[in-house]
Amino acid sequence: MTNKMVNSTNAPAAVGPYSHSVLAGQTQYISGQLGLDPVSGEMKETVEQQAEQALINLGAILKETGMTYDNVVKTTVFLKNMSDFGKINDIYGKYFSNTLPARSCVEVCQLPKNGLFEVEAIAVKN
Repeated sequence: MTNKMVNSTNAPAAVGPYSHSVLAGQTQYISGQLGLDPVSGEMKETVEQQAEQALINLGAILKETGMTYDNVVKTTVFLKNMSDFGKINDIYGKYFSNTLPARSCVEVCQLPKNGLFEVEAIAVKN
């Protein structure tokens, strides 16, 4: 099996030495996505705006391999403040309304670029 690096011009550039994702067979492993605007590179202001943008960025990366949110089987959400859990659930549910993937959610001390929200995912082609 050959692993293939997959990046998207419709998602912000990685903030370190890594790719947007790796396709290993039929499985896509997507690196953490922050609420960065892909054009300006600026971080959105609120946790809700960051969650929305990060999930849009995730969708752009999925699209590169012909996948959608429906292909996602597992996500991990990182929050700067666990009190934002309820706020992001409504936004998250808009993107994963048809198939609810397995999910972990953890509070972290700090995220890159002082983010408030980050999401990583695993998707599988049917």
